Amino acid sequence: MSKAAEIDIASVSKIYGTTTAVHAISLKIPAGTYCCLLGPSGCGKTSTLRMIAGHESISSGDVRLGNTVVTDLPPAKRGTAMMFQSYALFPHLDLVDNIAFSLKMKGVDKDERRAKAMDMLRLMQLEAYATRRPAQLSGGQQQRVALARALITDPEALLLDEPLSALDPFLKIRMRAELKKLQTSLGITFVHVTHSQEEAMALADLIVVMNDGRIEQAAHPRVVFEKPATAFVAKFMGDHNVISGRVTQSSSDKLMLSVLAGGDFLATDDGAAGLTDTADIAIRTDHVRIGQPSEKGLGFTGSVSNVEYRGSSVKLSVNGAGIEDFTAILTDAEFFANPLKVGEAIPLSWGREDAIVLGRLKN
Repeated sequence: MSKAAEIDIASVSKIYGTTTAVHAISLKIPAGTYCCLLGPSGCGKTSTLRMIAGHESISSGDVRLGNTVVTDLPPAKRGTAMMFQSYALFPHLDLVDNIAFSLKMKGVDKDERRAKAMDMLRLMQLEAYATRRPAQLSGGQQQRVALARALITDPEALLLDEPLSALDPFLKIRMRAELKKLQTSLGITFVHVTHSQEEAMALADLIVVMNDGRIEQAAHPRVVFEKPATAFVAKFMGDHNVISGRVTQSSSDKLMLSVLAGGDFLATDDGAAGLTDTADIAIRTDHVRIGQPSEKGLGFTGSVSNVEYRGSSVKLSVNGAGIEDFTAILTDAEFFANPLKVGEAIPLSWGREDAIVLGRLKN
């Protein structure tokens, strides 16, 4: 395979008429990284992927692959390959000819391209299906054929547009394990578009969370989960309660928020410096406990609005102190030691280290 290449996206924008789909984003994806572009529909992630691939023109900015600026190069000359969401397999061709098709377009000799196609089928453990057509395969097998067809061009980076979206839940879990194993084995750069938080967390070395055409955060999955940069990231990734309010007290490492018609909440974080108007803080749902807070601002008393059993855990939703649907995730043992019902009043609390100050993007 080709040597993996770094992808450098520098102030790249995409404008469709009067609509800006991607707002001057900058991002470096290290060589050999599994990167997931994550976000809701319409956030700009697929437009970004297509601009890297060359299937979408760049309105402004540049894309560099390794040492080469590829902004104005056609897709076939960029050193990338793209696997489309639909797989785009030719129904009238067998697997060998499907996989070898791009080499045929480049004028590669028939024997050479078929030999390379067979190598790809062996890599994907599909050698026994070489003479079959796509309709005779399962969804997971079709996906592997599409992967083989993309990889046969020996790319420095593989670009995947929602590759698991058409698969059933069980097969998704199996295929994402195969994708990660393949990327690790090949060592090339993967850029994978998804709207699934679970998928991104399982696969990525680098998660890039996008919203409204902007990058909200780009970091290792553990950092994104434990230290979300913005309220959007905290809410989109889930597993965090976000409290928004008016700043009533602020210092270099501490702030107090007042929620409209509600309570006061404390956060101790370096991000508190300079916040004087409004702010957002986040508390992980699995760090919330039942019990009185150790100090003012580290909890509240509310009424249980919903109880959701999840097997190994129980999700409690609580209303109070001006907050609706504040979530606490308890272990099943913790919950069933003292079961709660909707309507019961309970005190919730968390530690100083559990409340973090969230940043806000500058438009």
